[in-house]
Amino acid sequence: MVFRFGKTRRDQNGASPPRTREERPAYREEELAGVPVVRNLERNLERLRQIFGGSYDTVFRRFRIAILDGLPAAIVYLDNLVNTTDIQNTVLRPLMFESTLAGRGGSGRDPLAVIRDYLLGVPETGEVTNLADLLDELLAGSVILLVEGSGTALTLSLKSYPQRTVGTTDIEPSVRGPRESFTENVAVNTALVRKRLKTPDLTAESLTVGKVTRTTVVVMYIRGLVEAPLVAEVKKRLNRIKIDGVLDGGYLEELIQDNPYSPFPQLAHSERPDRITAALLEGRVALFTDGSPTVMWLPVRFTDLIQVPEDYYQNYYFASAVRIMRFIAFWTAISVTGFYIAMITYHQEMIPTRIFESIAASREGVPFPTVVEALLLEGAVEMLREASIRLPVLLGQGVSIVGTLILGQVAVAASLISPQMAIVVTIGLMASFLLPTFNTAQTIRLLRFPLMIMAALWGLFGLMAGLFLILMHMLSLRSFGVSYYGSFAPFEPSEMKDTFIRAPWWAMTTRPRQIAKENVRRQQPRWLARPGRDH
Repeated sequence: MVFRFGKTRRDQNGASPPRTREERPAYREEELAGVPVVRNLERNLERLRQIFGGSYDTVFRRFRIAILDGLPAAIVYLDNLVNTTDIQNTVLRPLMFESTLAGRGGSGRDPLAVIRDYLLGVPETGEVTNLADLLDELLAGSVILLVEGSGTALTLSLKSYPQRTVGTTDIEPSVRGPRESFTENVAVNTALVRKRLKTPDLTAESLTVGKVTRTTVVVMYIRGLVEAPLVAEVKKRLNRIKIDGVLDGGYLEELIQDNPYSPFPQLAHSERPDRITAALLEGRVALFTDGSPTVMWLPVRFTDLIQVPEDYYQNYYFASAVRIMRFIAFWTAISVTGFYIAMITYHQEMIPTRIFESIAASREGVPFPTVVEALLLEGAVEMLREASIRLPVLLGQGVSIVGTLILGQVAVAASLISPQMAIVVTIGLMASFLLPTFNTAQTIRLLRFPLMIMAALWGLFGLMAGLFLILMHMLSLRSFGVSYYGSFAPFEPSEMKDTFIRAPWWAMTTRPRQIAKENVRRQQPRWLARPGRDH
């Protein structure tokens, strides 16, 4: 087979001129799949130099193997992706200088087998016979060993990626419970979960997504708890992705969710290992994306988005009260401004007289209609919130606090907005802060603007119609076949113990039935666990 580089020419009808060497790819992946590793060492090295185009971080190290009568060999690796100390101690030193196997190793045997079985001290090795597999291993951080006269290359796992240490969580702060958070290294992230789930049933399957980035995606689940069709569907959707690059799990979330046009999150993500562990114990699937410090889990229900791990670490009375507060906060944040607009614009007779007189007096100098006033203030708050997120941490906090105070005081003093409108917008803002998941708060920020416009056009009827449409949309959603409203649609009375309230642990004897359909039993009922009773 002829090994070709570059791009094939197009026909003469309107074809663009051929691109220069710097503009076109050095190889085609489909071509390399059929190109074997040849027995000529120099030919293999020359091919790799052409493919990488002289990249400064590609290291080619030639040497001779002492035990095999000075047989020429070479290693190829990408600098800063491997541990150079391990290369020196486990590869170069044994092959170049140590000859303890003389008279026992190489006579009449394949040189590559002698190297692999007797000389190398690398824990994990593999073999590749074509350039496509060789490049995959090289780009993943392996060291490639090529030997003169062999049509097979050895892959040596000596990876050492640059990474930060395991720290505390920033997005999901913990009041009580573990404070570890995931990092950008998928191997570290899976290890943090394995540390908590000491069972051989914990399975982690690796996939590669992205033609250029070759991003590692790990599908993790517990055999015996997860439904086999769920795992098959997850892998099917991942294998269906054809994209150049995946830099974060957000790419996958948009490409594999059931309803890509819905503003509601249909996959949950977390940077806390304890939350992912709890999801796996319920029969869910976790998706780890290399390079992302957050891990997705699925399927997800709406009630999962208003829960936090601390709900299970503290008293169930307090946890239930806080959950109910978060649920009320969701609907408050999405509708409170629209409700105020509808009441002031169309339904003044429903407002108590003294309150209406106070509102009317404060609005005498305001030049804008109520809906314009609300849109201006909500828009200014959103700009301040976005600015506080994008600016450096120390500067962002000051901008958000000072900006909000100055904006509110100056706007009220200048009679551009009424004090009541400032209070209403603040209530909606504080209610959105009660939601523990950032993507749920983003949904609220998006949906309350159309609700404000509907309330301004049709009053309470428009507001209720908008809320009804949102509720109907949520009821129609599915997350990998599971109803988004969980135990409410369809209604499952036995599942209410871990939705908007949290029952005590001794009462939660089963997993969610819609997710873990077969292995539902989590623990024995309390009455079965009495001392002296046979189990």
